[in-house]
Amino acid sequence: MTTILRKNNKFIIAGLAPALLLYTVFVLYPIIRSFFYGFYNWNGLSAPRFIGIENFITILTDPIFWLSFKNNILVVVISVLGQIPFGILAAVALSGKLKGAPFFRTAFFIPMILSTVVVGLLWSTILNPQVGILKNFLLMLGFSKAPNLLGTPGIAIYTLCGVIFWQFVGLYMIIFLAALQNIPPDIIEAADIDGASEVTKFFRIRLPLLWGTIASAVVLCISGSMRTFDLIYVMTGGGPAHSTEVMATYMFNKTFATYQYGYGSAVSLVIAVFSFVFISASRVLLLKQAEKGE
Repeated sequence: MTTILRKNNKFIIAGLAPALLLYTVFVLYPIIRSFFYGFYNWNGLSAPRFIGIENFITILTDPIFWLSFKNNILVVVISVLGQIPFGILAAVALSGKLKGAPFFRTAFFIPMILSTVVVGLLWSTILNPQVGILKNFLLMLGFSKAPNLLGTPGIAIYTLCGVIFWQFVGLYMIIFLAALQNIPPDIIEAADIDGASEVTKFFRIRLPLLWGTIASAVVLCISGSMRTFDLIYVMTGGGPAHSTEVMATYMFNKTFATYQYGYGSAVSLVIAVFSFVFISASRVLLLKQAEKGE
């Protein structure tokens, strides 16, 4: 038996080795190199010059960085408070005997499988104040012109949050739908026998049993929101006047537009630290709530 296990271990190691090698070369090694480059002044061509924590001091004293940080927090808050509750409600509604439930499940999930670049181009066209579908719709309603939702500071970031909600809410609907289907039907049947209403069953049975899934979904949502880049870069590029700048677009622009590779590496480390703090704090709080629910 021991010999068989040893042989199986060899096969397992042999099977995992190529994936581990690729992961090390293309993920772990760049992360480690990025950590070291954060302490250097490097433009990608000349020899790196060690400057200590100067990059980090520059980051923490740059008002544009803090604007991007504020926008990132706004995206996180709106995404968590919008996508998670709506995903739960949609999952509850579509887990029952609602007519057309399969159609609505598919309709909610389709945006999730689209390329983010395609989503960005699609919504940029729809919201275009000159030729967009939104303009034609508003003209039909009697408006004289369409607002420039992506070109107006103070409005553009909320418009982007709406597009992010549209694309990713289907993911959380599917996650919660799967969690609801794992709830033992005997519990729901017992509640039905006791005459519990749908509202009571939701708050007293379903929601407490969903807290573990909610914790995982919130972590996933925060992680995705903290590193959001492609949609914002395609739709606004961080403008107008940095009003939609997030930390990832800030890092990209500093790295590839001004060739400050060391500075960009330092920004990526700061993003990683902030993400770790927010994810850890939210996970601890939500898991405590999940334990209370159990």
